Amino acid sequence: MTGSAPSPVGIGPDLAGALERRARQSQRDWRAPGLIAGVVRDGSLVWSCGVGAADLSVPERALGADTAFAIGSVTKTFTASLIMMLRDAGRLSLADRLDAHLPGVPHGAVTLREMLAHASGLQREPAGQAWDELAMPSIEELLAHLDQAEQVLPARRRWHYSNLAFALLGEVVARVEGRPWADALRARLLEPLGMTATTLAPPVGRAVGYYADPFADRAQVEPWPDMAAFCSAGGLWSTLSDLGRWASFLATGADGVLSADTLEEMSRPEIMVDLDGWTEAWGLGLELFRSGERVMVGHGGAMPGFLTGLAVRRRERVGAIVAVNSSAGADPAALAVELVGAMLDREPPPVPPWRPGPPVPAALEPLLGQWWSEGSPFTFSVRQGHLEARADAAPDKAPAVFEQVAEDRFRVRSGREEGELLFVERGPDGAVTRMFWAGSAVTHHPQAFG
Repeated sequence: MTGSAPSPVGIGPDLAGALERRARQSQRDWRAPGLIAGVVRDGSLVWSCGVGAADLSVPERALGADTAFAIGSVTKTFTASLIMMLRDAGRLSLADRLDAHLPGVPHGAVTLREMLAHASGLQREPAGQAWDELAMPSIEELLAHLDQAEQVLPARRRWHYSNLAFALLGEVVARVEGRPWADALRARLLEPLGMTATTLAPPVGRAVGYYADPFADRAQVEPWPDMAAFCSAGGLWSTLSDLGRWASFLATGADGVLSADTLEEMSRPEIMVDLDGWTEAWGLGLELFRSGERVMVGHGGAMPGFLTGLAVRRRERVGAIVAVNSSAGADPAALAVELVGAMLDREPPPVPPWRPGPPVPAALEPLLGQWWSEGSPFTFSVRQGHLEARADAAPDKAPAVFEQVAEDRFRVRSGREEGELLFVERGPDGAVTRMFWAGSAVTHHPQAFG
């Protein structure tokens, strides 16, 4: 009943052994019929492990990287990416009200941004007892009975998870695209990224979903619902191989699909889940996990018979996927975060050697060196052709990185005072006398205000 998928080369045997032991212990502790786990780094699956059985009726069939699992709400990261693609194409705005795309709909004042971040206050599920009956409404039924659903909190009052919001976002995608959500997903994301094993219909040879009896060593097969209008909230099936591609995409973006800058925007906190510990927040469709000093993005997923976790540390381009064919008692997202942390702690990426960069543009030469603003020193330098500024009191913090927008005018594209302008002031002889950054004077020597 226990099998281990072959692990691609890419990590040391000690780390591979430690990860496998952790996966096996989790499968046993969680009493999950089967568990599949994998780690990706720099776009490649560098470790994977399957433990247990995809189907208890054929226990000798080992779990592998191509075994399909229901991924539940990890689907929401795909729907969010589609919304952001349409935003980048100028076909919608995150500030749009819902009724701008679904005219006359109840709760039409909530915005797409609020819905992506689970900050709309819309109730968690559709009206009725869909999960008890395992009968999800069609989009026509969902919209016809939307007046029976509540906005249980004012928008942005606090984080409140809503499958309903993502079902509606899927219909926004369909209306803007002029085709079903599934067709847009396939054409815009799955095909360009080579995710051929990610589907809506349960594939042949998939893992079977189970509920493990908490009081006895037995498991019963869980039914699979027709997700109907809720496909965009949790209806996808996928494999470890395909989710590895998705994790790599979330780390770096892909030309012609979604840029790294947009993914960075999606990864910024929109609303805090854990107000006391700051261990969990939500971006634009992405869950943010904090582990020590690291923040990772990803999502958890739950469906009858299945639990999934995806975590990605974007800076180091390392991600982990964990899936089990069990309804309860497991925390794959926490294990995915743990696997990423183990990779980074035990096999951190190599430190690249320093090499000289391109020539410094002549216009930037007079700006280099130490300057002062509001009584504090800053060092202006050029790195890889871009003007940067670091606070001398916090040299390890990310610098302000500028891009030139006009003669003697720069805008911060990332880091401190992002979006603000830097103006260069020159004397009659053309020499730089001082600068103004975000409204404050920047001078060669320390000076008091005024």
